Amino acid sequence: MASLYDRADIYDLFENEDRFQAYQRHWEQVLQGTGIQTVLDVSIGTGNVTLPLAALGKNLWGSDLSRAMLEKCREKAGRRGYEVELRQGDFRELACWDGMQFDCVASTGNSLPYVENSQLLSALGRMDALVKEGGYLYFDMRHWDRILRERQRFYLYNPFFDGETRVNLVQAWDYNPDNTMTFNLLYTFERENKIVGKEIFEEHYFPIRRRLLLEKLAELGYGEIRQFCFPAFLKQEAGNEEWFCVLAKKG
Repeated sequence: MASLYDRADIYDLFENEDRFQAYQRHWEQVLQGTGIQTVLDVSIGTGNVTLPLAALGKNLWGSDLSRAMLEKCREKAGRRGYEVELRQGDFRELACWDGMQFDCVASTGNSLPYVENSQLLSALGRMDALVKEGGYLYFDMRHWDRILRERQRFYLYNPFFDGETRVNLVQAWDYNPDNTMTFNLLYTFERENKIVGKEIFEEHYFPIRRRLLLEKLAELGYGEIRQFCFPAFLKQEAGNEEWFCVLAKKG
């Protein structure tokens, strides 16, 4: 079945100026007092989460495995007048950034759990190699501990309109015997109360416990570890967030 990440046009249907401003508020809160000026997002996608950093005057670089996502990100950055260097690359390797270092290296959009836990932990080490001394690692993702605890089957998004077309998205989550998860994404498109189209995608994840991530950061020498809801301005009970993010300082 097709991956959503091959369809940047559909992936971006939920994005609008309000969400852009929300992510900008998120970064204002997360980066407060850090002095971060240069940011590399190793899973930048179409730039939804990190392009708002450019609006805050930060220097942004980005890589992604999907050429289609990078092309969409380049188009969006150009439309806003942002200079963002984009390269195609796998966050498990990051050879495309050899010899460079940044104030902050990030992985956004729940991308890290796309690979096995052992590969994810190794990827954090490769990200760390690109972080300046005294710099930061950042990542955001779904709260997998909560998902595995509650075993929710369906996840519904609020419908919205794309012009005259109403767009609905439902996710059905399969809990596989090998402890992986399959997210089945069903988009339906309505006009005049009739379904006029649908798209179905399948994404495969390797849930990871937050404890393992925090232990890996400590192992890498990150002592100042801050955890937030995602976006950071949301007021949700600690341990019960749907998404969370971590900003950790090196050294």
